[in-house]
Amino acid sequence: MRVLHLDAGREMRGGQWQVLHLIEGLAAAGVESTLLARQDAPLYAAARKQGWRVEPLGITRALGCLRGHTLIHAHDARSHTLGAFLRGRPLVVSRRVAFPVGSGLVGSRWKYGRASRYLAVSEFVKNVLIRGGVPEEKISVVYDGVPTLEVSHGKQVLGLEKDSALLARMGLRMVNNLEEEIREAAVLVYVTSSEGLGSGALLAMSAAVPVIASNIGGLPEVIRHGENGLLVENDEAAISSAIRQLLDHPEQARQIGAAARRTVLERFTVGRMVAGTLEAYRRVLAS
Repeated sequence: MRVLHLDAGREMRGGQWQVLHLIEGLAAAGVESTLLARQDAPLYAAARKQGWRVEPLGITRALGCLRGHTLIHAHDARSHTLGAFLRGRPLVVSRRVAFPVGSGLVGSRWKYGRASRYLAVSEFVKNVLIRGGVPEEKISVVYDGVPTLEVSHGKQVLGLEKDSALLARMGLRMVNNLEEEIREAAVLVYVTSSEGLGSGALLAMSAAVPVIASNIGGLPEVIRHGENGLLVENDEAAISSAIRQLLDHPEQARQIGAAARRTVLERFTVGRMVAGTLEAYRRVLAS
């Protein structure tokens, strides 16, 4: 099996890290990959640095690569559009975002009808796809997988927010490089108004850092309130109360952090993500 991966992301966000982890895991399973990505994007540079086959993203290059590959895997919305125009190979699409499918447009209906299978990053996203008209039998839920980091013994409350300025207004130290900075964290506050799953929360949990997260989207599939994290509304008073709860009760925070790490080891490893993706590939090729 050889897989042609498409990713049009301009930044190195959770989805791009998942592409790298997947290509590495597929290689270990004997599956070859070619990645087409923006030549000026961090993913392109990172893949090349790791020694993976990577070429500039574009319709001409994609058409030239088709013959040597078994299937196409599009990892974001723009590459989904590109993949929908490529014929002769099955198309698998990762759906990571929680916003509704634009099912009212003819072009959108055609695009979403083209894929052989969707990999939804959570049950929440699966339901978004179903509401958008994608048949349930064409959807597999494949959760993100994150590396297991060393246990953090940090003392700081760090903030990570995707689409608001709430935490910045609260004066929290904002994270720039989560994998590097999480070792300094006693607590991570993760705020968003829309979330497919929350790979940033998972990465912190792998380091046994208790996470306070928005009670939205796929995050409740990761966090069980009071057991392996805290879920809050996007409200300054609620977030401040949750922070005080963890800082004032260090033993509870330790227990929550330990449970969070177990959650990642049991359900959200890179190995499980790769295995779930491979199973979806095999189902597509067998159909």
